[in-house]
Amino acid sequence: MPTNVKKRAAWAGWEVLIHSVRTAIAAVVSLLAARLFRLPEAYWAPITTMVITQSSLGAALVVSGQRFVGTALGALVGAIAAILFGPNMIVFGISVFLLGLVCAVLHVDRSAYRFGGITLAIVLLIPRPATAWAIAFHRFAEVSIGLGVALILTVLWPEKDAPAPQKK
Repeated sequence: MPTNVKKRAAWAGWEVLIHSVRTAIAAVVSLLAARLFRLPEAYWAPITTMVITQSSLGAALVVSGQRFVGTALGALVGAIAAILFGPNMIVFGISVFLLGLVCAVLHVDRSAYRFGGITLAIVLLIPRPATAWAIAFHRFAEVSIGLGVALILTVLWPEKDAPAPQKK
């Protein structure tokens, strides 16, 4: 096996190890931060962190912005629908449709709509004893903590690119 191939294979092994450690640390920090704020579904913070830390800084910023906007819109639409109509299939379908229109009017990308739809479903369809506004706020806060931890980590501990193959 040529030396270049061996070096790249060795780097790939270290890259996986470092990426796994980096992701695990970010996920735990995110969970601890959400628990510090006593958020009821703190697990959403590390889930968000893991989605974002799989990207380079440039990609993480784009994904984070779309997730932030989508989560805010989904929480808002979900809370309003829950308060006005309560959870049911028809209200859910109409709310998802309206969220799509709101995202289009605001010129946000489809990934924001996707993240917003997930939040809307969580806020509207999962029964909880808290008010719809509390549920929406908690979901938004949990995701925001996850985004913040992921972005801070991406800046402080960026992914390293594998070494380029050497020319002969």
